[in-house]
Amino acid sequence: MHIVEAFGRIFLSTLFLFEGVKKLFYQDETIEYMESFGLSKLFFYPSVFFEIIIPTLLIIGFKTRIVALLMFLFTITVSVIFHTDFNNHMQIIAFLKNFSIAGGFLIIASYEAKMCTIDYYLKYKKNSN
Repeated sequence: MHIVEAFGRIFLSTLFLFEGVKKLFYQDETIEYMESFGLSKLFFYPSVFFEIIIPTLLIIGFKTRIVALLMFLFTITVSVIFHTDFNNHMQIIAFLKNFSIAGGFLIIASYEAKMCTIDYYLKYKKNSN
């Protein structure tokens, strides 16, 4: 069942990877959108970095628990900043979707490293020496 957990990490990370790459191709539009919510354009590059690097680390299973907690915090923060117009039904759905995704990150953070992770390999290699 370790492969199932690996696919779960991949599926949860795909949305963030897609959005991070999309931001690179649509920088002006993304910065304008962020500024419409009161965020400085200084947040653009850190958010792109975060949405590409951190999910990649989650997929390969490096520092999985820490990375999953970071993704949990990022997802909750994004939800609170961008999806709290509860008069808009689509924003309610986006808010709840993000909270569901955040729950998945908490589940990942609650488990020890599995066989399909770099964490497991490093732990096994350390214990075998």
